[in-house]
Amino acid sequence: MLGCAYIALIWPVNASRSRAFFIGPKSSALFASCGRSSPFIPPFLILKQSTMIMNNDFPTLEELRLWNHAFAQADTHDTLRWCVAVFGDSLAVGTGFGVSGMVLLDMLTRITKEIDVFFLDTGLLFPETYEFRRRVEAHYGIRIRGVSASISLEEQARRLGDRLWERNPDLCCAIRKVASLPLALEGKQAWMTAIRRDQSPTRRNTPLFSFDERLHVIKIAPLVRWTEQDCWRYVREHHTPTNPLHDRGYPSFGCWTCTRAVRPGEDLRAGRWSGAAKTECGLHVVDGKLTRLAAPATSQIDGP
Repeated sequence: MLGCAYIALIWPVNASRSRAFFIGPKSSALFASCGRSSPFIPPFLILKQSTMIMNNDFPTLEELRLWNHAFAQADTHDTLRWCVAVFGDSLAVGTGFGVSGMVLLDMLTRITKEIDVFFLDTGLLFPETYEFRRRVEAHYGIRIRGVSASISLEEQARRLGDRLWERNPDLCCAIRKVASLPLALEGKQAWMTAIRRDQSPTRRNTPLFSFDERLHVIKIAPLVRWTEQDCWRYVREHHTPTNPLHDRGYPSFGCWTCTRAVRPGEDLRAGRWSGAAKTECGLHVVDGKLTRLAAPATSQIDGP
């Protein structure tokens, strides 16, 4: 039945697109094309062939529902292998260099080093985060794109006044972070993020697969079912590098201007925009809904 179904692939996989299938637990119909040597689970009876095959087609809402059912209990590694195989170089992975992001990156680099990883550079990240980026690149042998805001901090202050983050943090996030996301995802069909349901009430209903109509990309959150404890267990078992800010009481961090250390017993994101009603930067939530905050302007990508 579909509730316990997985998704398999015809193997070998086309790097730009491959045929995805919903399968159930009864037949060996695909053994010839997707044998046990595949990194996925053993093949079974095909239940439904996806229409998202090529030519920039996207899954229907019904297909997204089926994807979420099919992978509801799947091992995260299997989910990631499938995503890498299906989307290939049309997949972009966003990171903020927190523990969830590092777990996701560590898993992905064990599958392939040919992944497009980016971070949104507001110009206000902690010095430790910028240094950690370089360490991560050296550790995994990859390059991580930094996508910057379209205007400098100096120009922002000239136009809108100094320390905008204190007077209007929503506008500051929209300019320095949210507006950069479309450029980061330009030419991509899928955006992978490390957000989890346990991080905050606004993320409690995050789906594994969704479609962002504003960005026109499939949004994938492979760690939605993970907890903070799961992430740190993975870090210990796999010796995954982590941002030194975690050791200083920052379970979640973004810009140094809007982040403080968390006190014992507080929510994981209590240090973000502390004292303000704001709880999200706008990349994932608007009015309590998982979507992207619309923001004007273009952005710039930094060099290597």
